[in-house]
Amino acid sequence: MTHPQYVLRPVHKDDFDEVFRLITTIGDGLTSLPLDPENIAHRIDDSQRAFDPLIRKPGGETYLFVLEDLETGKIIGTSGLLSRVGGFEPFYTYEMQQLKHEYAPLKIQMELKVLHLRKNHKGPTEICSLFLHKDYRSGGLGKLLSLSRFCFMKTFKERFDETILAELRGFINEDGKSPFWEAVGRKFFRDDYSKADILSGLGEKEFIETLMPEYPIYVSLLPKSARKVIGKVHDHTRPARKILFDEGFTETNEIDIFDAGPILTAPRSELRTWKESRLASLLEGNPDAGCSRQFLLMNQSLDFRAIRVNAQPRATDELIVSAKALSTLGLLPGEQAMCLPMETT
Repeated sequence: MTHPQYVLRPVHKDDFDEVFRLITTIGDGLTSLPLDPENIAHRIDDSQRAFDPLIRKPGGETYLFVLEDLETGKIIGTSGLLSRVGGFEPFYTYEMQQLKHEYAPLKIQMELKVLHLRKNHKGPTEICSLFLHKDYRSGGLGKLLSLSRFCFMKTFKERFDETILAELRGFINEDGKSPFWEAVGRKFFRDDYSKADILSGLGEKEFIETLMPEYPIYVSLLPKSARKVIGKVHDHTRPARKILFDEGFTETNEIDIFDAGPILTAPRSELRTWKESRLASLLEGNPDAGCSRQFLLMNQSLDFRAIRVNAQPRATDELIVSAKALSTLGLLPGEQAMCLPMETT
């Protein structure tokens, strides 16, 4: 694959129809991109403002990237970054804690798991909005969507926090219901999981602090159906979880308040992609099939571009790539790009 077939880039205003079409294929939804035309338009506008060159520190900006099929022009995937969670919209989680109960006269000792509602107004950077159309879930496109974001953060370090967070979708049953929500959230909110999730995605979060229980929840009092899905991911999220574990993310003691999905975290400088990606000069040519290797290549511009192609290493810091690869990245021969060998991913 000498010539790029797909490119990851920032979302544009004229991508609205394609992004909306893509989201309609998700089924049970994506929290950060709910199926609401007005919200999607706002998210696109917010993302365009996030790429302002004057930004020098994380202030809650939302970056949204799209994966475009270069042959058809279709948008086939999305991925995003939230420079800092919290701010005007608090970031809510349940924190799992262990409580010890002891009564010496009867020699009774108990350790109980308890969920505490936690509110964060100034949290770390969050990776979000990862979705790839089901017809394209092969050939490493999921890694292109996910890993390119880490290289963007590496290029523009000042825009993001030192810690990276990932909130993974929790388990949903065949009826589209969350067992955890049915046992906890519904008791206080009455509506179903999908409505609460959509409201949260639309930024309507006041109901969380107002209606959700402020006292600790003893896990042992929950039904088995809810207990067994705490920290369990949605079936569609398993590939994304593997990618993140391979990157160096680890599970925290916090879960999503709606579906009990796990929350992962990692220091950004310890991410595998952060450590293994490097700058290389791109030379125009025809990579030799016998000597070429597959790379993720990314420019260093706020007009970000990322592709996955075969390139031929010529020296420690040089790669031979096709003219099409250069033009897709918006680079001239001899200019540098961030590169990541895909054999190690």
